[in-house]
Amino acid sequence: MTRPHTSRFARFAPVMAAAAAVAVAATPAHAELAVGSRAPQFATQGALGGKTIDFNLQKALKKGPVVVYFYPKAFTQGCTLEAHAFAEAMPDFAKAGASVIGLSVDDLPTLQRFSTEECRDAFPVGIATPTIVKGFDVELTIPGRPAALTKRTSYVIGRDGKVKLAFTDMDFKDHVAKTLATVRGLKQGR
Repeated sequence: MTRPHTSRFARFAPVMAAAAAVAVAATPAHAELAVGSRAPQFATQGALGGKTIDFNLQKALKKGPVVVYFYPKAFTQGCTLEAHAFAEAMPDFAKAGASVIGLSVDDLPTLQRFSTEECRDAFPVGIATPTIVKGFDVELTIPGRPAALTKRTSYVIGRDGKVKLAFTDMDFKDHVAKTLATVRGLKQGR
């Protein structure tokens, strides 16, 4: 019995596809805006300590660098743990002259509860409008639009309005450490 002729490519295609999948999975996470690029200016509504606030990035930058972190959804496990970590580190951010705002596509009543219960009244959270999401080129699922793969992205924006750090990783654990190290470096002139 003769075997049908198969090309070398056909025999190795499954192996090559698996290798490509591993290579993509092993690619380090990256954020969407490049370091050194100008951050989009924005204003949004949000909450701090359960109260409604207006947040304006341009005004906040006059006081010092701003950490802008995008999180997928309030009250989910990773977002709750990330909020706790930022809340615990707020004295260190303040000492470095920086402020923090978390952004998600959650509605205002949800953000009011989240700001008190999980952010522990330590920093504001705001509504990531479609314009903000697009401007920062982050991937967040926006209600009423097809679901996208959501990412957790943190930026440090310097007083000059430029991106000093851009970090994307679904694991919340490194976001506080990386953003805090960057703002400390800015204070020391690095």
